[in-house]
Amino acid sequence: MTEKLFTRPKSLLDVPTHYCPGCYHGIIHRLIAEIIDELHVQDYTIGIAPVGCSVLAYDYFNFDMFGAAHGRAPAVATGVKRVHPDALVFTYQGDGDLAAIGCAEIVHAAARAEKFTTIFINNAIYGMTGGQMAPTTLLSQRTNTSPYGRNSEACGHPIRMSEMLATLEGSIYLARVSVHDAIHMTKAKRCIRKAFELQLQGKGFSMIEVLATCPTNWGMRPLQAVEWLKSEMIPYYPLGIIKDSTEVK
Repeated sequence: MTEKLFTRPKSLLDVPTHYCPGCYHGIIHRLIAEIIDELHVQDYTIGIAPVGCSVLAYDYFNFDMFGAAHGRAPAVATGVKRVHPDALVFTYQGDGDLAAIGCAEIVHAAARAEKFTTIFINNAIYGMTGGQMAPTTLLSQRTNTSPYGRNSEACGHPIRMSEMLATLEGSIYLARVSVHDAIHMTKAKRCIRKAFELQLQGKGFSMIEVLATCPTNWGMRPLQAVEWLKSEMIPYYPLGIIKDSTEVK
């Protein structure tokens, strides 16, 4: 007797993606699609993806998607949510996009308590544009624009975006998760779901930061990249709930 163990979420199209082997975007896409199906909000979900590796996300999700200029997804999401307050609106952004050219956009969206959710993919490097140093690149990490490793005197320290946004009154729920194994995938899904549920309840700004690998631009094999994420990224970007204003004090 055959038992069916896998069902593709309705919110995820049955198409191949362009992502590199070992990239976590596919896993994160699936988690988002599963949650949207479980919440029964596929018909009124709107996603926004700017320039970056996720620029073609509209080809993979089976609901309305917008494209945005580099770093401007929060501005687009603000307009969409204000016009469609009953929709589930989220941005899907990488660290080069959100923490660099889009830093002001995300800060002011959080400060205004805009009622959308951001899924923030932090792989500590620019992915689509060729592996340059990002605001989240770790000290001593080598990239195409820091071939000898990031130097704090010349380039400053990596920015912890979730901790920074936690200082703003308008942010209500911020969590940092990873999807490097099944246990952490489950925790990540739980956090994304809570962020979406809070939005549907009319609460303020929420963001889920997902630590991810980029084997291609890190110059590593996929399994090596997983170990590097665990040994180098997680100590600097600790996992857990960064802020939850909805908890009873």
